[in-house]
Amino acid sequence: MSIPLITTDLPAELLALLAPLQLPLQAAPTAELDWFLCWHQQALVLRNAQLAKQGDILVDFASGAATYRRKFGGGKSEGIAKAVGLTKKAGLRVLDATAGLGRDAFVLASLGAQMILLERNPAVAALLTDGLRRASLDEQLAAWLPARMQLRVIGAHNGIEAALAAQEDIDVVYLDPMFPAREKSALVKKEMRAFHDVVGEDLDADELLAPARRLARYRVVVKRPAYAGYLAGQTPSMSIEGKNNRFDVYVNAGL
Repeated sequence: MSIPLITTDLPAELLALLAPLQLPLQAAPTAELDWFLCWHQQALVLRNAQLAKQGDILVDFASGAATYRRKFGGGKSEGIAKAVGLTKKAGLRVLDATAGLGRDAFVLASLGAQMILLERNPAVAALLTDGLRRASLDEQLAAWLPARMQLRVIGAHNGIEAALAAQEDIDVVYLDPMFPAREKSALVKKEMRAFHDVVGEDLDADELLAPARRLARYRVVVKRPAYAGYLAGQTPSMSIEGKNNRFDVYVNAGL
């Protein structure tokens, strides 16, 4: 699906940043539009003109929810931090191959990880680009976030293979492939609908585990719904269980 970018009121700086994504440009929304990107309240948002209750979707690392989780979410005692290995080694270099809206990457970056985010969908990459741009202007985030979160607009498989070819030093590969959600909250509903409409299914998810294990120095971490089977049918070295999700850890070397 090709998602148009509405250029009305869009800052020139952001338009330049988004140019490499080659999003189709429109001066203003039209009646037949479904999903589109536009400028609203000083942020780039994904909007559906036909669904009044859908609500805008954006990346906001300085939001109240993001700030609360960063300050009071449990820190390195969180399941994701334990799974990645931040309780054992600081400053890990982590490749988040399925970045989405970047929430998990932000949590790991706030705990000291050096994050490389891969996102193949241009519309989602545009939201991340704007979220990172606005975070670099926030007084609480500017000192550390830009140095710890790097976005690459490329698919997971191609991004992993490129990192292998370049012999990059990657400590951990983190995978959170799209999976049908059973959660009933309004937030999950609206974001899952958007992602299934705009991004589609991660039909190649099972194919990511083997190259990810070749790339990661220490481990591959796969986030799964509690009810889901193992990625590629491969039993992990260990799993860290949460309320709704679990983290399957495939260990390559001691950490």
